[in-house]
Amino acid sequence: MTTALTAGPAAPAQAPVSATPRWPWLARAASALTVAVGVLGVIAGVAGLVHRFAPVRVGWLIPLIGLRLHLDPLGGLFLALIGAVTVPVGVYLVGYARREHLPPLTLWVIPAFVAAMLLVAAAGSVTTFLLGWELMALASLVLVLTDHRRDVVRAAGVFYAIVTQLGFVAILLALMLLSSSAGADSFAGLAAHAGRVSPAMRATVFVLTVIGFGSKAGLLPLHAWLPRAHPEAPSPVSALMSAAMVNLGVYGLVRVDLQLLGPGPRWWGVVLLIVGGLSAVYGVLQATVATDLKRLLAYSTTENLGLIVLALGAAELLAASGARSVATVAIAAALLHLLAHAAFKTLAFLAAGSVLAGTGLRDLDRMGGLARPMPVTTVLFGVAALGACGLPLGAGFVSEWLLVQALIHAPRHHDATVALAMPLAVGAVALSTGLAVTAMVKAFGVGFLARPRSPEAERAREAEPSMLAGMGLAAAACAVLALTPSLVGGALRRAAAAIPLGPVAASPAHVRLDARIRLPGVAGSIAPGWLAVSLLAATACAIGLSGWGRRHRPPRAAVPLWACGADELSPRMQYTATAFAEPLQRVFDDVLRPDTDIEITHHAESRYLVQKVHFRAEIVDGIERRLYQPIEGAVRAWAGWVRRAHSGNVHLYLGYGAIGLLVVLVLAR
Repeated sequence: MTTALTAGPAAPAQAPVSATPRWPWLARAASALTVAVGVLGVIAGVAGLVHRFAPVRVGWLIPLIGLRLHLDPLGGLFLALIGAVTVPVGVYLVGYARREHLPPLTLWVIPAFVAAMLLVAAAGSVTTFLLGWELMALASLVLVLTDHRRDVVRAAGVFYAIVTQLGFVAILLALMLLSSSAGADSFAGLAAHAGRVSPAMRATVFVLTVIGFGSKAGLLPLHAWLPRAHPEAPSPVSALMSAAMVNLGVYGLVRVDLQLLGPGPRWWGVVLLIVGGLSAVYGVLQATVATDLKRLLAYSTTENLGLIVLALGAAELLAASGARSVATVAIAAALLHLLAHAAFKTLAFLAAGSVLAGTGLRDLDRMGGLARPMPVTTVLFGVAALGACGLPLGAGFVSEWLLVQALIHAPRHHDATVALAMPLAVGAVALSTGLAVTAMVKAFGVGFLARPRSPEAERAREAEPSMLAGMGLAAAACAVLALTPSLVGGALRRAAAAIPLGPVAASPAHVRLDARIRLPGVAGSIAPGWLAVSLLAATACAIGLSGWGRRHRPPRAAVPLWACGADELSPRMQYTATAFAEPLQRVFDDVLRPDTDIEITHHAESRYLVQKVHFRAEIVDGIERRLYQPIEGAVRAWAGWVRRAHSGNVHLYLGYGAIGLLVVLVLAR
C-alpha cells in the first residue's frame, strides 16, 4: 500500500468504462450458460446430500484413466456451495459485461472454470481429482490474465501461476504417496485401506497436503497470490475465486486429512490451529491498512479461511483428547462459516465490481459519497460488510459464535496442550473479529459515506439491473444464514457425519440448528431470529421516542452550525482510509513495518518558506518481503548463471549431452 499526501493537484484517476459491448448476445449466452452450470451444481450437491450414489466411471471421456465420479454428503455440500455462488455471479455477468469490455475468451472460460471446480468436488478418485484441480488452476489463470496488456496484471498472473503450480506439485506428491501406500486410486479404496499407510507416510502426506491445499486456500505463508490476483481479475472472477475456489483448499484438507486419514494424531490439530490462527490475524491486519477495496477483500478471505482451518484444527485436537461432543461443534462452526463466507464474500466482490464499473476507482482514499448516486449498491455492500464483521444480524455471526463456544467449553483437565491452545485460539478469534470490524467500517464508511473525494466519485452512477439482481441473490443468502441457519442444518449434519472424530465417529446430529441453536454438552444457546426481532423492536422504539420528543419540545430558533469559522465542510476535512487506519498502524508498527518518507519543497526565494510537503507511506506484505523476495533474488541469480552457461556454442551443448549420458550410465551401472 502506498499513500502520498501532497499540497499539489491530485493525479487523474482512471475513467469509468461505459460502452455497449461488441457482441451483446455473447454476454447473455455466457451468462445463461454460467447460471445453468451453477444450477446443475446445486442440484447435484443436494442429490449427494440427500441420497447415496454408487461411484460412476466414464471410461470413454479420458483415454487410459477415464473419469470416476462419486456423489457423497461431503462432496455434495461443496458442489451445492459452488453452484450457489455461481448463480448470482452468472446473473451479474450480463450487466458487468455491458459496462466493462470483457473479451469473448473470458466470457466462455468462466463457465468452464465453474465446471472444473464442480469436477474437483465430484471426483471419486485421485486421478480425476488431480485432473479437475489442474483444469481449475489453468482456467483461473486465464481469467486473471484477462487484462494482460497491463504490466501489473502480467506480474500478478505469473506470481499466481508459480504459487498454484508449486501447490499442485505438493498435492500430486501427497496423493501419489497415499495411493501407492494404500494400493488404491479411488477415494473409497483409500478409505478402506488407510490402515496400510505407515505413521511416517501419514505424517508426510499431512504436511504436503497442508502446503498444497493451504496455498489454494490462501493460508500463511502461501497467501501472497490473493492480494495480487484478486484486484486485477474481473470482479465476477474475483467473486468465484474468493467465494468458491479457495473453499476447495478446505475441501482437500477435510477429504484427505480428516476423512481418509483421520482421525489423526494430536499434533495435526495443533498445526492446523497455528496456521489458521496466524492466517486469520495476519490477514485481517493487512486488510485494516489496505486502501485498495479489492485488495482489502482479498486479505479478508485469508482471515476467514484462517478461521475455518482454526475450527478444523480445534475439532481434530478436541477429538484426539476425547472431547468428541465439543469437537462436533467445532466441525459445525467450520462448515457453517464456509457457507457464510461464500455468501458475504460473493456479495462484497460483486459490490466492489459495481463501484469499479460506476466510478473506475478501487482506491478508498479517492472514493466517498457513493451512497447518494449508488444507494442500492451501498446497502448491499453494507450487508456484506456486516457479515464479514461477525456481528449480530450478519451472516458470519452464528458460525463465529459456534466456534467460540467450542473453544471456551473445551475440557482442559489433565491436558496441558488443550489448556494452552484453546485460550490462545479464543484470543486469535477475538482479535481477528475486532480488526475485521475496523476494516469493514473503514471500507463502508470511507468508501460510501461522507463527501466525494474525487471527480470520478462525484460522477458515479448506479449499477445495471442485472448486476443489482445478482447482488440481491447473494444478499438473500446472507440474510438466510444470519436469521434462519436452520435451513442448512440438515446439510451440515450430513456432511459432518462423514468426518470421523475418533475410533467411532461422533454424530453431529446433536448440534441442533433450528429457531434456537442448542449444542451437545454446552449450556449456551442462541436464537438469531429472536435476536433480530429484538434489535428491530428496540430500534423502532428509539425512533418513536425520538419523534415524540421532537413533537413535545418547545420551539427553538434556527442558527447556523458553528464550524470553526468555515462556512461549509469540504472533502479535505474528513478522514481518508489511510488516516482512519493510521492509529492502528502505529499499534502494530513492529508487524507492519511501514516505509515512510517526507519530502519538503521550499520556495526559490527563501528556504524558510515551504512550497509543498510530500509524505509517502508504503506498507509491503512483510511475509512477501522477507520470504518471497529473497527466493526471487536467488532464482534470478541462478537463472543468470544458467543463461551464461548457454552461450549458443553447438560443441558446448554436445559436451553437456556427453556428460549427462555418462552420468546416466554410471547411475544405471
